[in-house]
Amino acid sequence: MDGLVGLLKVRVVRGINLAYRDARGSDPYVVLRLGKKKLKTSVKKRSVNPIWHEELTLTVSDPNQTLRLEVFDKDTFSRDDPMGDAEIDVAPLMEAVNMKPEEMKNGAIIRSVRPSTRNCLADESHVCWRNGRFVQDMILRLKNVESGEIQLQLQWVNIPALK
Repeated sequence: MDGLVGLLKVRVVRGINLAYRDARGSDPYVVLRLGKKKLKTSVKKRSVNPIWHEELTLTVSDPNQTLRLEVFDKDTFSRDDPMGDAEIDVAPLMEAVNMKPEEMKNGAIIRSVRPSTRNCLADESHVCWRNGRFVQDMILRLKNVESGEIQLQLQWVNIPALK
């Protein structure tokens, strides 16, 4: 736990219009990478619009690292097929974490991030103070693939100092 800054909870909500990799669709799953850490969602059978609602928690020791998301089609007898990827900039969420939440109203928008050539956002994303936590909802447009988006929610969890 040396150098641990906090926890990043990533709720993988759903995939939208993912690419077909098999005759009947795809069997997608999501891989998240942060530094040397790697977590996966479950595989959703025969779906190009899968619903996961799975929460993956990553320990963060360097808040400047980029979170990488990859989508794959699970194959039984061959290597899993890539279905796109995206980078997630966690800096807007990290900037909000340093604010004083005592004066904020529930649902307050702290910062808005617009889609640009420097990010993978499909739509405007908001960092909010919600139910006592900083959260950011986003839809990412996948790169290196013909179609597909992934809906996520990021949530930061501070770790109280060990005494």
